[in-house]
Amino acid sequence: MPRPTGRVLTLLELLQSGGTRTVAELADRLGVEGRTVRRYVDQLIDLDVPVESVRGRYGGYRLAPGYRLPPLMLSDDEALAVLLGLVAGRRAGLTTTERTANETASAKIRRVLPKHIARRLDTLLEALAFTDQPGELDHPDAGLLLTVADAVRHRRPVSIRYTDRDGRRSERTLHAYGIVAHAGRWYVTGKDAQVGEDRTFRLDRIAAARTLPGSFEAPEGPGPAQRVLSGFARAEYRHEVTLRVQGTVEQIRAHLPASVASLEEHEPAAGQDPAAEHWLRVELRAQRLDWLPPILASLDLPFVIERPDELRDLVIALADRLTSYARQA
Repeated sequence: MPRPTGRVLTLLELLQSGGTRTVAELADRLGVEGRTVRRYVDQLIDLDVPVESVRGRYGGYRLAPGYRLPPLMLSDDEALAVLLGLVAGRRAGLTTTERTANETASAKIRRVLPKHIARRLDTLLEALAFTDQPGELDHPDAGLLLTVADAVRHRRPVSIRYTDRDGRRSERTLHAYGIVAHAGRWYVTGKDAQVGEDRTFRLDRIAAARTLPGSFEAPEGPGPAQRVLSGFARAEYRHEVTLRVQGTVEQIRAHLPASVASLEEHEPAAGQDPAAEHWLRVELRAQRLDWLPPILASLDLPFVIERPDELRDLVIALADRLTSYARQA
């Protein structure tokens, strides 16, 4: 039979799962009477666990948000999931400037793992391999990250001090739509109030952020992640490339993802059957063009180069080289 202390901890675990729990439900789960549940709640309150009493027909008890994190009770699978998340996040570069927080959190959980679970974790980590190499990326400050996230949630303008890739510093007012993690970096996307256009900023290049009075309405349309990817595809680079490709979105996206190129339907010429020939217009910007001919060859789809002429010359040169290689005995 469980000891009273064990039941109190079980009660805490039930409350930590979220929502309001009725006295009858808690009594049934703990195998005690209602007045005993109330006594256990009083014990949690004495331990400074913020338990709220909810009145009414569907009333009961719930955990109130407090200044301190209540003690966490994790099952074996939950502990493994948290540790794997910490490992993957550190490997992907999705950490804040306080990188040691990731390591100390992992160490704290590992210290209290039962031996058989710790052995399972070690076995998994020894068998686990990553296809990418860990990079030394810059990471945003945790306080700054939370300030921007709060502005996103409450739709409040935020003032940021930003340094662009050329080292130019500026102060901007941003209507932030969301925070996006992509390729090991953190980004915030939103409307730059000064220029009235959507912009994407790297969080590690923001020196300071503070919320401002007022509010704004989030726009309809693509979500933050899609806006960031589209912004990458439209970034200012040396060459503007326009193609027409006969194929499906899936076929093209397998080689030219949304972060590289934008796609739109191509209107067929007069007299052409749109169902017979499905063409898509592909637009992208690139600092160099030499990587594009092999990509176009790997598509294995009919394509037309609208611009620039330099790309057409590079594709012809690649085709000539491949032809000469194929003819060699």
